[in-house]
Amino acid sequence: MALQGSQKLPFWADAVLLPFLNLLAAFAVSGLVILLLGEDPLEALSIMFEGAFGYDEAIGYTFYYATNFIFTGLAVAVAFHAGQFNIGGEGQAMIGGVGLTLAVFAFGTTAPLLAVLLAVAGAAVFGAVWAYVPAYLQAKRGSHIVITTIMFNFIASAVLAYLLVGPLQRPGGQMPESADFPDGVRLTHLHEILNTVGIGFEESPMNVSLLIALICAFGVWFLLYRTRFGYELRVSGANQNTAAFAGINVPRMTIYAMMLSGALAGMMGLNELLGEQLRLLGNFTLGYGFVGIAVAFMGRNHPVGIVLAAVLFGALYQGGAELAFEMPAISRDLIVLVQGLVILFAGAMEHMFRTPVERFFHMLSIKRAD
Repeated sequence: MALQGSQKLPFWADAVLLPFLNLLAAFAVSGLVILLLGEDPLEALSIMFEGAFGYDEAIGYTFYYATNFIFTGLAVAVAFHAGQFNIGGEGQAMIGGVGLTLAVFAFGTTAPLLAVLLAVAGAAVFGAVWAYVPAYLQAKRGSHIVITTIMFNFIASAVLAYLLVGPLQRPGGQMPESADFPDGVRLTHLHEILNTVGIGFEESPMNVSLLIALICAFGVWFLLYRTRFGYELRVSGANQNTAAFAGINVPRMTIYAMMLSGALAGMMGLNELLGEQLRLLGNFTLGYGFVGIAVAFMGRNHPVGIVLAAVLFGALYQGGAELAFEMPAISRDLIVLVQGLVILFAGAMEHMFRTPVERFFHMLSIKRAD
């Protein structure tokens, strides 16, 4: 029997049960592939979990990767709440990295602490400015935001390549990378802070940008659900005609949301460049901007869900590397396949289980009414 209209699910079912089923389906398909390769799927899962959370260094790497996904996932979510699909996080992160680097080289030798603060601001501002043009074209000219942001990814990649083989290239170097950041211009690693307060923790690249990302997650939650601006932004995304009838300037909200989205994506460079690499690299984004789309969808575009989904993807990255090392039959390409399946089931097929789950809760409600 078909359902009469949409059956609203309990919050916990929509936020927890459906993502869990999507994840379970992804792992089930991945397990079949591993089984076909002659390996034990349960042992592989155990190795992945141990490699992601089994010891201090693994935990550090997991949260190091998760930091990137928190930034890019939040970026996608903010735009999505305004009814926009920002697929340009990759390019906005690249240009954010340029802003970060310019601030470092401008002030790093004279005022390292000021350089770090300005680098954070530079990453956000450059990311926001890069998102402004597609946002303006969408709001004022009706251009499709997906097309323009994709094209801006290519433009950003070309700009970054030009800078790293030209004005910003390491003096005397042949690689597409800048000179090293001046001494002292970096974000402190968290294991250094923990060891300072007497908590022993193995060395890892996890750094202060994780705390900045969590602050951003709280800030996005507060902005979206506790401010008038957030309410107007969500109304604009839910129904533009209703928003316009209520007196909300929809084009302006589109531009604001996209610029905020670009700022969050641009700050991804804090973790990679200012926390670990300490120089600008040509390929430092490594597709994190695109994975942020799946992170946002799996987290149901809520900051809490995004943080949890980011940790999951961080665990897949770190645990997958351990799995490829422990099981030679499972190559790095297969790990990418597992990650792709999670993205597929969490993103493109996120509603696959919604109808049967809605049907189950509908039948449950009828039974309770009887």
